[in-house]
Amino acid sequence: MPRGLIIEDDTIISANIVEATTKIMTLEQAFDGEEGLFKASQNIYDIIILDLMLPKISGFDVLKKIREYKIDTAVLILSAKDSVHDKIDGFNLGADDYLAKPFNLNELQMRIKALLKRTMKFEMDSELKYKDMILSDNRTIISGDQSINLPGKEYEFLTYLLENKNTILTKEQIFDRVWGFTSDTSITVVEVYMSNIRKKLKTIGYEKMIRTIRNVGYLVEPDEK
Repeated sequence: MPRGLIIEDDTIISANIVEATTKIMTLEQAFDGEEGLFKASQNIYDIIILDLMLPKISGFDVLKKIREYKIDTAVLILSAKDSVHDKIDGFNLGADDYLAKPFNLNELQMRIKALLKRTMKFEMDSELKYKDMILSDNRTIISGDQSINLPGKEYEFLTYLLENKNTILTKEQIFDRVWGFTSDTSITVVEVYMSNIRKKLKTIGYEKMIRTIRNVGYLVEPDEK
């Protein structure tokens, strides 16, 4: 499931959006610009929902900074500032969409789905493929006539790797994406789960598709035959 970040200081609006999007994605919250920028800069999200009028750091400055960091995550601005000038400023800084407050939650859902599809991070009933191996959305690896179940975090872990083929993902990125900032688990859990995933992949001959980048993280090799 895609993972999003909402940076909104109004706790009621934030909670309503979280509730409205539970079937679309997992949405984490930040309540001021400073916290939002810190989380967004980890580059582990598929979409960022960003208010403009924030404490500590404005939404405009948050957007400017993450684009300076070369983070291309889709950004949907939510703001009571709905003048043409404000919208132009937002788009010039790198926003992907702009929705004025007050807004309809159904429209917000449609905007989010459209952005996630555009960035190739969201597909209903999707399957991820690597050569002749399929990672199905029912948490199963299928290769030929063999199938392997991947429970919970194993599925999320492998999904994240396959969504980012030929890209090095650090252990910190994986931990933050799969377990989250607030997890009490140690980052060493990443290595434990990688070992478990490799053992399962070995039964179908795919254990070498994931390369360990020493002291950094992991890379799924390109799947050209």
